[in-house]
Amino acid sequence: MIMYVSIAVDPSSRERAKEIADLLAQYGFKMVQKGLWESMTVSQDTLNRVKRDLDNATDAFDRLRLFQFPMEGTLVLTSLKDKKWRRLVAKDAEVDKLPETPAAPPVSDRARELAKIKNNWAALHKAAARAGVVMKPVRRK
Repeated sequence: MIMYVSIAVDPSSRERAKEIADLLAQYGFKMVQKGLWESMTVSQDTLNRVKRDLDNATDAFDRLRLFQFPMEGTLVLTSLKDKKWRRLVAKDAEVDKLPETPAAPPVSDRARELAKIKNNWAALHKAAARAGVVMKPVRRK
């Protein structure tokens, strides 16, 4: 299976960055941004070899994050931190199971206007406090 793979690299040193860049270029990855490499044509076997070689080329201070899609209809996030690989699989079926968030009730123009006034008062009190002015409420008769 051919998949899209993106690798975010946070190396511990410039020498390590150069070593990882050379390794990823050997496998056909293209640098799209500083520290971000992509390839649209990676097989599972190639990805396993890339991971093994990256594991050998890094130390505990380097961080890597791999984004793989599609892999059997899933998005797979793999990260290397402190020489430990972690894997997170986001399946499409799990998205359907998430509860729907209820829509917010409509806000009237009057409620919107009152909220704006309240926010202005809060900003006024904060500005006065910063200036050292004490604001006291005025009591009406």
